[in-house]
Amino acid sequence: MTKKQQSGESSIAQNKKARFDYFIEDRLEAGLALLGWEVKSMRAGKAQITDSFVILREGEAWLLGSHVTPLITVSTHVIADPKRIRKLLLNRREIDRLTGLVERKGYTLIALELYWSKNRIKVAVGLAKGKKQHDKRDSEKDRDWQRDKARVLKAH
Repeated sequence: MTKKQQSGESSIAQNKKARFDYFIEDRLEAGLALLGWEVKSMRAGKAQITDSFVILREGEAWLLGSHVTPLITVSTHVIADPKRIRKLLLNRREIDRLTGLVERKGYTLIALELYWSKNRIKVAVGLAKGKKQHDKRDSEKDRDWQRDKARVLKAH
């Protein structure tokens, strides 16, 4: 068992593209205000956050671009919007700090992972700077080198 599984956390969805497109400089955990059908869909693993990002507006944080596919059996009496904007639950101090970094220093807030933590759904938000094309090539070269090195060491 990994450390996450021992503490009762399990992943719902990951944003693997984020590490390729951005330098992640800081990571924080936020709660998510959800509707009942969304929780049930996420329990079934029907969520994706590949193109998700966070905006800060009027002292609140909002998750945009996430997609939660509604279950047919659950959302019969509700009109489900899979791409609706969801509110992030953060402390005032955290929101103020993030607002300063995003507005003054040009950072972006990216959703990295959705996961369960003590029967609550949390989202890991990364404070990120965009990578240029040559940075992406460098990280890809480095990843290939690490893979080749592991192969060579395993062979001996």
